[in-house]
Amino acid sequence: MKRKRVLYLVFRDSSRAGVSAYRLLDDQDCELKWVNEFLDYQHLRGLSPRSLRAYGFDLLHFARWWTRADLSALNEARLLDYVRYQLEQNPKPAPQTINHRLTVLHCLYRFRYQHDIPGAARYVKHTYTTRSPLGYGRPGRAVAGFRVKQPRRVVVPLSSQQVAQFWRSFRTFRDLALIALMLLDGLRSREVIELQLQDLHLSQTQLLVRGKGNKERLLPLPNDTVTALQNYLRVERPPTHSPQLFICLKGAQRGQAMSPAGLRSLFRHHRKSSQVPQANPHRLRHTFGADMVRAGISLPALMKLMGHSQIHTTMRYVELSAQDVWREYAKAVQNRARLSQQSQP
Repeated sequence: MKRKRVLYLVFRDSSRAGVSAYRLLDDQDCELKWVNEFLDYQHLRGLSPRSLRAYGFDLLHFARWWTRADLSALNEARLLDYVRYQLEQNPKPAPQTINHRLTVLHCLYRFRYQHDIPGAARYVKHTYTTRSPLGYGRPGRAVAGFRVKQPRRVVVPLSSQQVAQFWRSFRTFRDLALIALMLLDGLRSREVIELQLQDLHLSQTQLLVRGKGNKERLLPLPNDTVTALQNYLRVERPPTHSPQLFICLKGAQRGQAMSPAGLRSLFRHHRKSSQVPQANPHRLRHTFGADMVRAGISLPALMKLMGHSQIHTTMRYVELSAQDVWREYAKAVQNRARLSQQSQP
């Protein structure tokens, strides 16, 4: 009986140009060529290590299910079998996870064979426009292939009371600066962690942020954030050779750059101590977006501030609560009554 091939995703840092550090190997240390060539291609395109890792795990999941040596036999029917296999798993993966795996598979197939997966033509949507009714956006191209329906999730921003309660639970200037950058500038958790000292321009009250796809944006710093950062740098930041802005203040990791795990631990502790279980980095970022819209900022300006490449992403952050809807309704009724009075002879 032929022994089943066991596959692993490994990280092997290499000095060779154009070679991804993430490799798919079997238990004999042999590479899965049709996957690793694709990862190398994505590395050459400039994808971040985090994205390469996600692509690697998506393809690892498929390769463990796919028993053939290459992709030449893949078609629409077998792709649907792969979707059924995932839906029968326990625990069942989220629809977003399944769709991301399918997207990576389509990209891999087009990379190897220069055309879409056979049999999927009736699912292909050709050129479509992403231009909104407001005139924003630009033409794009839809991703071909079958997709699992994803539930539409609405992220509700924190209330002003929740923000104040969560803010009061912090005691160090470093932590206050972290929270301020997410709440008052809309930074992602990864963007905060990857900030370097050279990105900080306190004399100009500006901050250089590297977002998704290594895209840079220059953000203004509110006075509260500048004060917290100045106090952190002057009083709390330990002597270190690390170029990172945010450093561990105590313990065995003192003087080393704060890690994503450290940031998650910080939020877990303060969610419990503040009794605001909804507080997390994404919720703070969403609160920033919602507050900016309520204050009257234009969507294109907010899009630039938050580092979105498409206006539709910005619009998804802007979800009106029931109170917002009634407030806007009351304002419209007042304006309508005023106009009616002015039109009377």
